[in-house]
Amino acid sequence: MTALPTTEQVWEALARIPDPEIPVVNVVEMGIVREVQVDGSRATITMTPTFSGCPALHLIREQLEQTARSLGFAEVEVKTALFPPWSTDWITPEAKERLRRYGIAPPKPTREGGALIALEAPPTPCPRCGSLDTTLTSPFGPTLCKSIHVCNRCKEPFEGFKAV
Repeated sequence: MTALPTTEQVWEALARIPDPEIPVVNVVEMGIVREVQVDGSRATITMTPTFSGCPALHLIREQLEQTARSLGFAEVEVKTALFPPWSTDWITPEAKERLRRYGIAPPKPTREGGALIALEAPPTPCPRCGSLDTTLTSPFGPTLCKSIHVCNRCKEPFEGFKAV
């Protein structure tokens, strides 16, 4: 009889699941996976979706369950926790750097400088050249979590990850 994986090994396996909309980061470093519990042949995974209307939500849920089952667990439960709501602050620094290298401006901290409300949003740095001379062209990007910008220095358009 083979031993079932430890909680740490389950976390490691889940970290191999790419985010379906941004494949350079995974669901663990995005902060979507909140908790893993192992109890004998049962694994319970708690996740918090980035947005309740995220089109990839069902796919992420299925991948979490399939991954845990592939490790040998007879029972797998994937729970959804909506409180506290997901925040871009949960994205790891390594994932933010990978987003930048991929061409997506990573989100700023949600409470930068402790201010809850800003009258004017700070500029979004260009992920390609680093310039702060950028313009928001559309607050609506290809997914709910992104907006569209253009760099006035290198003239490249880019997506920016919204801080939530």
